[in-house]
Order: sequence, then C-alpha cells, then structure tokens
Amino acid sequence: MLSGKNILLGVTGGIAAYKTTFLVRLLIKAGANVKVILTHSASSFVTPLTLATLSKNPVHSTFINEEDGSVSWNNHVELGLWADLMVIAPATANTMSKMAHGNVDNLLMATYLSAKCPVYFAPAMDLDMFIHPSTAETFEKLSSFGNIMIPATSGELASGLVGEGRMAEPEEILDFLIRDLSKGLPFKDRKILITAGPTYEAIDPVRFIGNHSSGLMGYELAQKAANMGAEVFLVSGPSHLTIQHTQVTLIKVISADEMYKEVHKLYRDMDIVICAAAVSDYKPKSVADQKIKKSDEEFSISLVKNKDILFSLGQEKREQFLVGFALETENEKENAIGKLKRKNLDAIVLNSLNDTGAGFGKLTNKISFIDKNLDLKTFELKTKAEVALDILNEIIIRTHA
Repeated sequence: MLSGKNILLGVTGGIAAYKTTFLVRLLIKAGANVKVILTHSASSFVTPLTLATLSKNPVHSTFINEEDGSVSWNNHVELGLWADLMVIAPATANTMSKMAHGNVDNLLMATYLSAKCPVYFAPAMDLDMFIHPSTAETFEKLSSFGNIMIPATSGELASGLVGEGRMAEPEEILDFLIRDLSKGLPFKDRKILITAGPTYEAIDPVRFIGNHSSGLMGYELAQKAANMGAEVFLVSGPSHLTIQHTQVTLIKVISADEMYKEVHKLYRDMDIVICAAAVSDYKPKSVADQKIKKSDEEFSISLVKNKDILFSLGQEKREQFLVGFALETENEKENAIGKLKRKNLDAIVLNSLNDTGAGFGKLTNKISFIDKNLDLKTFELKTKAEVALDILNEIIIRTHA
C-alpha cells in the first residue's frame, strides 16, 4: 500500500515525538518516500538530525532557512502538493486546535492548509486533556473536514496516569494506514498467486538448462497487484530482481519441480493465479553428481518432460481465475487459443518474439489478452510496469462482473 508513496510526516511537541524515529524507519521499510516537518517545540523531544538521517531527506522546521550567509525558504505549497498523504503524529491538543480553527503560526500548519492529500492525525495527550469536551469537539470538527483520526490507545501516560490518550504505536500507525488505504481497492481481500522468472534444470553441480527470462513481468504483476489491495504470493525462479512490499510473500525456487510443489501448496486458497514464469519444458533424465569433464567432440543429454504446472492447475481448477502466458514465434493467435482451451484457462496473455521490444530480457512488452470467450484485446508496446496494469485491469473486468 505504501510502496512509492510520498508521505509528509508532521511531528509536534509531545513526549510521544520520540516514537517518530521508529515510525519513519517503518515507513521507509514499507517503500515510502518520507519528508518531515518538525515544530519548534517537537525539537525538544527529537532532533532534526535524527529524523533527517532516518528519512534521507532534510527536515523542515521554519519558513526561512539561513545557512552560510544565504537565505532560502521552505515552500509550504510545494510540500503539500508533493505528499500523497500527510500524517501528523503526535498530534497534540494544541496542534489539533490550530488545525480545527485554521491558526497558521508555523510551517506545519501552513502546509496542512495547503495539502490536497488525505490527512491522518494520531492524537497524543494526557487523560484529562483527552476526555475534555473541547477535545471531543476538535475531533468532530477535524473529521468533518475529511481528516482521518488514528485512534489513541490506553496505557501508562507521561503523567503517571493510566488511561486513554496514548499515541498509537508506530506499528499500529503503519497498520492503520495500510488498512485504510486498501479500502475500496479492486483486489482487497483477494489472494493472488503469481509465478515469475525462469527455472534452472541441473545437468551437473555447475551446469544447467535454462532460458533468458529475467522475471520482470511477474515481479511487476506482483507489485501492482499488491498496490491494488491483493495479498500476493510470488513464486519466483532464479532472478536478480527483488521485491519489498508488505503485501507480497516471495518464495524462491530453482527447478520446475520445486515450482510445481510450491504452487500446488498454495493453489487451493487462491482467488486468482497468473502463471508468468518461463518454466523449462524438459529436464535432464539424470543429473551427474560431479562436474562433467570435457572429453569427446560431441556430447548428448537425454531429456524428459517436466510436469506441466499450468495444465495441472487447469485440471484442479475450482473457483480460481487462471491466467497463462504464451510466448510464440509463429501462428501466434492460433497457438495461444489452443493453449487456452487445452489447459482449461480463463485467459491467456500472448506475446510474440516477432514484435520488436517484446519477450525475454526487455523492459518493454507487447501483448494481446484473450479470455475463454475468445474476446481479444491487443495493446501497444509499453513498459512491463504498464503492461502489468493492463493485464490486471482486464482481470478485474472479468472477475468483478
């Protein structure tokens, strides 16, 4: 949910400000870009240097910067427009009152009033302040503006009292953001299984049969599906690619047999399955225990068929929406439709090596999407990230009817 998102974190002057160091780390780990606005009083609890180091961005505190004799200003409008979402944590009673009444006496308040993105606030104060009628009125007013409150929790407070008013823990704030952003997303509460990359079939301890697939198409599908709310299980053959997303579970395999086993472990619980991996059709009949030495002018290897993962899934299919890929060089449409029917698929993604920019090892692809009713839609050459969105949007059309 947060991968690639620009998050503007406003830190105000409460003891809970120290927790924002952990919150920034969690947001960065979740893939977000973070900038921090620190009020003057907040700097008594956490230093600008700490937050700048963790966020990898300068921390903003004042309208005017004066360094080495030069003067510049922090543009609150640009900061507000940069953000995909704004989080004010801790949100003290004083800051929330300013938010409710438009009292602009610092950079944070000016940026808040300029922001066009969703604004979340995490209240933090002592029990008596939290239960005061004016605080309840402030909560109501901020919510009426469209701001979203991250509920405070109960626990030991700075005064020594025990009760409500404690700022949500950084992990709870992160979880709240993810759950709230996932509302209304097309794949919310859906489980999607995606295969990616090549498989390597061992000849001996150092050699293998493989192909040129990088796995990029499958990884892009996983990233985009997760951003659209899905819980994604990515079963990947050998690839240099990595993926960091709280909604993606990466399972690494090497051979077709390993991929077969992992896919079938997960298959029963999946809603959608997209087999984008370039699985080796054959494997050596026997694998040498030691490295095979070079000797004769000719060398032959006996091959046997690997289990057909996609065919087996089609045979066991119940409610899953099953999508395969077809990389063709001739009679492309006919071969793809034949594979679609033979393997009991709901849809197939066709790409041809005859199309410039398509196929293995490229950053781009050109596809046609064919469903089981033989409805065909062809797309222009695009980046694989854009192709992933096209594929997922076609799936949404056919699974949300």
